[in-house]
Parts: sequence; structure tokens; C-alpha cells
Amino acid sequence: MEDSETDHLIDLAMRLFAELGYDGTSTRLIADAAGIPVERLVELVGDKPRLYQEVVARTMKAEQSAVDVALAAFVPTRQGVIALFDALLDFYATHPQYLTLWMHRWMGDAADVPGQEEYIRRLSQQLADAIRDVVEPDVDIGHLVWTITWCIFGFLTSANQPTAPEVHPGYRTPYEPQTLIGFRAYLHALLTHLTRPSAGATAL
Repeated sequence: MEDSETDHLIDLAMRLFAELGYDGTSTRLIADAAGIPVERLVELVGDKPRLYQEVVARTMKAEQSAVDVALAAFVPTRQGVIALFDALLDFYATHPQYLTLWMHRWMGDAADVPGQEEYIRRLSQQLADAIRDVVEPDVDIGHLVWTITWCIFGFLTSANQPTAPEVHPGYRTPYEPQTLIGFRAYLHALLTHLTRPSAGATAL
């Protein structure tokens, strides 16, 4: 369904779904934002559930592509695990709309639209399989993957959360360079404690 007009409509719908959630975004709102009648929107991209599925499909394709690139470069060492999750952090920091789409979904948004659970399981399994031989034996690999994922998602969506100055002096927003550097260093330290030392790997 991709041409310049439909591509624009999918991008527009993605921004609205990411900002307001599926349940908070009407077909008319999308059409009004695009400056076209609802009937024309439906003709071009389908009804709201169909358009949402297109948005999610684009999200999954972009995520899977980023993970595939990171896995292709993966080396089974502690530093390799750090680099792998660095790639995830960089992807979501660069594409916050994908992150907020998933956050809405996890909070029960679009409950009447077929889910993407199989995709999420597959992606999580890919990451778990890659790092399996580097993780400390007493660490559950599935929990590790989700712990890092939750940390990344929680950090990047914390822009409006109050933070005590004595706990995080100088904290502004997660997208402020120094704040992102600090979180990345924390993520590296966490992964260092959860993975095995390996030749050539350095604790960061």
C-alpha cells in the first residue's frame, strides 16, 4: 500500500497513535490532521484497525532490521552483550514513537486489535539465544532481556517524571546528552555484573 500519499498518512497516524494511543485516536482525527475527508482516508489506507496494523507492521519491520544488524555484528563476549543492548538503546532513543506505541500497547491500548505477541516473543528469543553463553549461570536469560528492555523503555519515557535533585543531580530529560551518557554507563555496569568475564572484555 506504499506510495507517497499513503506513506505520509501512515507516518501521520503513527505520530498520533504514539502520542494519544489507539483508543484516543479517531479516524476523523487522522483525516482532519491530513486535511482530507474520512472517506478518502479509508479509501487509501483502510479503516482505523487496518491503519493501526500498518503502523505496527512498520514498527516491527524497523525494529527487526535494527536487531538483525546488531546480531550480525554480535560477538559472544561481555563487550558484545553491551554493544548489543547499546544498539537497542540507540534505536529507541532515535525512534521514540516506536517506543511509545509499545508502551500504549502494554497498558492495554488497542485491546480489540489482534496482537503482536508472537513477534515480541520471537525478538526476545533472538536476543536471549545470542547472549546465552555469556550470561552468568545464576542469571535467568529471559529476565535479563526483559530487565534491560524495561530499563531502556522506562528511562526514555521518564521525561515527565519528577526526579529528586539529590538522587540525580543535573538530571534534565532522558534525551539530554549528559543524561543519556549517564544512563548508558549505568546500563554497562548492570550488564557487566550479569555477564561472565571474557578475554579482551573490559568492564565499563
